Amino acid sequence: MQSWSIHENLVFHDPNPYAEPLFVSPTGRVLRFALRPGQVVREHTAPSSPVYLVTLQGAGVYSGGDGQEQSFGPGTLLVFDVGEPHAIRAADEEVVFLAFLHGAPLAA
Repeated sequence: MQSWSIHENLVFHDPNPYAEPLFVSPTGRVLRFALRPGQVVREHTAPSSPVYLVTLQGAGVYSGGDGQEQSFGPGTLLVFDVGEPHAIRAADEEVVFLAFLHGAPLAA
């Protein structure tokens, strides 16, 4: 068994969001994103995996395939289908969330 403390040792970067790999294997990965107010994860897709996001801290503004932005706070699970475009924005507070992908190829 492996374990991580997901609320400790948060790392924020300027001027861009920070995606910290917490776990990476051939079968999936878990990333912890930390965004300062005003930072944006631009619209993108995960062509090989659904994406599961769990908000840990702050209220982020998320959009999916329909392009409609919605605010979600801590304890929220968002599910994006394989290839579904999605984006995240931190409006006026820091936002921290986990991203889970499975079967996602390892970065070279």
